[in-house]
Amino acid sequence: MLRILGSERKLCDGLTRRELIHAGGLGMLGLGLEDLLRNKETQAAPSEIHEGPFGQAKSCIFLYPYGSPPQHETFDPKPDAPAEVRGDLGPIASNVPGTYVGELMPNIAQVMDRVSVVRSMTHPYPVHCTAYVVSGIPTYNVPLELKPRDPQHWPYIGSVVDYVLDHRSDRQPLEIPRNMALPWKMNKHSGNVVFAGPWAAFLGTAYDPVLTDFVGKATRVVRKQDPANGPFYDISDPYAGISPDDHLRLEGTEPKEMMTIDRFQRRRSLLEQFDDSRGNFERIAATSGYDRYRQMAISMMTSSRMREALDLSREPMSRREEYGMTLFGQSCLTARRLVEAGSKFVTVFWDEYGLNSSSDWDLHWDQTRRLKEWLMPGFDLGFSGLIRDLDERGMLDETLVVWLSEHGRTPRFNGSGGRDHWSQVYSVAMAGGGISRGKIIGSSDADGGEVKSNPYSPKDILATIYYLLGIDPHTTVPNLVGQPLPIAGSGVLRPELFQA
Repeated sequence: MLRILGSERKLCDGLTRRELIHAGGLGMLGLGLEDLLRNKETQAAPSEIHEGPFGQAKSCIFLYPYGSPPQHETFDPKPDAPAEVRGDLGPIASNVPGTYVGELMPNIAQVMDRVSVVRSMTHPYPVHCTAYVVSGIPTYNVPLELKPRDPQHWPYIGSVVDYVLDHRSDRQPLEIPRNMALPWKMNKHSGNVVFAGPWAAFLGTAYDPVLTDFVGKATRVVRKQDPANGPFYDISDPYAGISPDDHLRLEGTEPKEMMTIDRFQRRRSLLEQFDDSRGNFERIAATSGYDRYRQMAISMMTSSRMREALDLSREPMSRREEYGMTLFGQSCLTARRLVEAGSKFVTVFWDEYGLNSSSDWDLHWDQTRRLKEWLMPGFDLGFSGLIRDLDERGMLDETLVVWLSEHGRTPRFNGSGGRDHWSQVYSVAMAGGGISRGKIIGSSDADGGEVKSNPYSPKDILATIYYLLGIDPHTTVPNLVGQPLPIAGSGVLRPELFQA
């Protein structure tokens, strides 16, 4: 089950969202969702009109494997390298002549004609710098990683998309949030503090992704190891498998328990009467966005659109199995349903489950077994299933899919059978939404440890995503003191990603 979550944090103007609810009377409706949806009115810079595929992507599905997969075993295999670099796994041919991928990706190999890969990603921070790669922030350090609400942070790309579109004159009423994140708040189930990255920063918490929560049960027990070569333990991990009977249900948009429809309508009528008498209250700048979010909350409350989008029982079982019966696979399928229903930017996290660094893509030890048993099978089915499904539905050309992590892994194995952090070169895969098909861009050296040609910054990927979504990458948004900051930071548009 997926559940909408909220928080009690303050807005930029010092008001808590709870106070705004009390001031406006939304609590009388029995709604909790509006806690997520309110912020004071601000102004984004207008976008410029471009030629080419500018705006071709109507939506983006952003796949983020926290911890960082190894480039060698995924999109940049090195079969001719020494054994300590090559590892135990080799390459397989894809359906693009001359392009090879890791041997644990047989399904992805058959959709590579619809995917482009950048093999020359690079930046200077070999740490879990999620906030650096998904925002315009110019520099990074480890303390910032553990301070998600530090004022130095810049807003998450999904939050920027939501914010910019929300401030356009032609914005449309929303029944589905523009900016959503699945399957739960990042790092929620790892025992860690909440990490920086997918938050709205100075745009205000109302532009944080609308979070969901999975409350089903895992069907597979996998053997894991405590960090730093500690003892092994068994754990039921939903990333390894979930039951088809697990269901997805939206909470936060339904009436409170025991509230009838008649009672709800009476409360709504009372609220409308209250609104009619507010007078000057409506014109206070800090609450100018109130009606927009009230209408959105009521629309989501009274409409079946959101609940249906999250209800995977509406999908044929054969389709669900094509994505893989894992948390990642079913989250990818849910993401497709959400963009189909009208969401603009949907993030799917694959993060830690269990003890810190014992179960995600942070492969410092025991890498080959973890890749074989559940990581790569889940990725192979989930990613390929999403690409095939979008293509078959005629949605791929207008849906941008991005597989991006914070860094790569070392070219050589360490003494614990794993690869450590490495940001000097790694890979990103993109498809749809105007991205060229079947292209390999840039290259790494013979060991997969350094950029050989055409270096890319994560900021360049952000700039290109904005462009394809119809947002000028040079757009600026104001920080807490009104300083205009570029949404993609130092990133520049990379036309080779979409040019023939």
